[in-house]
Amino acid sequence: MTALSPVQWWDLLAHFLMLSLLAVGGAVTVVPDMHRYLVGQTGLLNDAQFNAAIAIAQASPGPNVLFVAVMGWQAAGWLGALATLLGIMLPSATLALAASRWGQARAEWRAMRAFRAGMAPVTIGLLAATGWILVGDAPSWRLALLTAASALLVWRTRLHLLWLIAAGAVLGTTGLV
Repeated sequence: MTALSPVQWWDLLAHFLMLSLLAVGGAVTVVPDMHRYLVGQTGLLNDAQFNAAIAIAQASPGPNVLFVAVMGWQAAGWLGALATLLGIMLPSATLALAASRWGQARAEWRAMRAFRAGMAPVTIGLLAATGWILVGDAPSWRLALLTAASALLVWRTRLHLLWLIAAGAVLGTTGLV
């Protein structure tokens, strides 16, 4: 943990406030920029801490966004956890509430239908970038094949995602990926 100056606290909070508004599809879609900021730009975390924060929070029961609080905790203790979690939650929650009320009142508009259809590929691209950061620069061919097969199964079948997660766990445990 690092002791932060008031300016650094504000920068941390402000960065996560900004990321909140970019996190279309959830906080996990802006993980690449969190990595750039926390590891590359400020040095508050190293790669191992960054990846561990995501792994610990994803393995824990509760909301997916917990990894943001774990990163804040590792970077600067309780206040860091509060700054990152408040930063990532407040703007998006406020905007989501206002936008959902506005959008529901105008659901039949052609522009609303087009917006929803256009956001799907953006979200998929952001999730792919997150996966690339978490896997590293040179994923193995086995991991790439497993990812492609999982994506195809999700797209073309009604196979429950928990079965795919279980299959990935078995393959990982046995050392195949």
